[in-house]
Amino acid sequence: MQTADLGDVQLNYRIDGDPGGAPLVFANSLGTDLTVWDAVVERLPAGLRIIRYDKRGHGLSSCPPAPYSMGALVRDAERLLDHLEVRDCVFVGLSIGGMIAQGLAVKRLDQIRALVLSNTAAKIGTAKMWQERVQTVQDSGIEALADAVMERWFSKQFRATPELRHWRDMLVQQSRDGYAGCCAAIAGTDFYTPTSGLRLPCLGIAGTEDGSTPPDLVRETVDLIPGSRFQLIRRAGHIPCVEQPDEYAQHLTAFLRETGHIG
Repeated sequence: MQTADLGDVQLNYRIDGDPGGAPLVFANSLGTDLTVWDAVVERLPAGLRIIRYDKRGHGLSSCPPAPYSMGALVRDAERLLDHLEVRDCVFVGLSIGGMIAQGLAVKRLDQIRALVLSNTAAKIGTAKMWQERVQTVQDSGIEALADAVMERWFSKQFRATPELRHWRDMLVQQSRDGYAGCCAAIAGTDFYTPTSGLRLPCLGIAGTEDGSTPPDLVRETVDLIPGSRFQLIRRAGHIPCVEQPDEYAQHLTAFLRETGHIG
């Protein structure tokens, strides 16, 4: 784990794999830290410089005063990649991480050569829904939302396993302000027009049991980008990299090979 001091925010990040390899960047979902990718990272082929980070207000990154804008989250990613001298990466974004991926690709095409938009959309939910969630978190903490979030995150089969406790604990341990700040960023985001202007390789991934970004919503966004591909992972909810890491890694590896990112 390392920290990038970007002035107004300090981002925790981790680099695995080959220091001189092709860059692969992961951005996490709301209420998670970079460990959400552990099982996928260990299943990826050699030859990759794998970069993960905690967005502001999450994990071990600092928590600037909320609310946040999506522009700030995109700028954080942009400055981290500049700090690490990353160009032409494949950027994998999960949920809010996929929104960050879309915004960054529009802004800095020199940094991103291909996108993986996982369990995400150009617009997620309604501003009213997110404002209500912010209010709940501010009044009662993340614990008040935790059981409902688990139902959206994971399939019924996975929720019956002991592993659920680990991910529920990770959620409720996140900063209340950081979580609410990122809810505000999602509430204010509609990327339909900018994303429809993108022209780069794109893989969309959805889970059949996803209660946050159902497959049709993910597909609608991915279809905005000409030539994109779409993969549906069965028996998985909003966090398929945790529930079905073998299949997730297979789809990701195939995409990396198809785009020539690795041999």
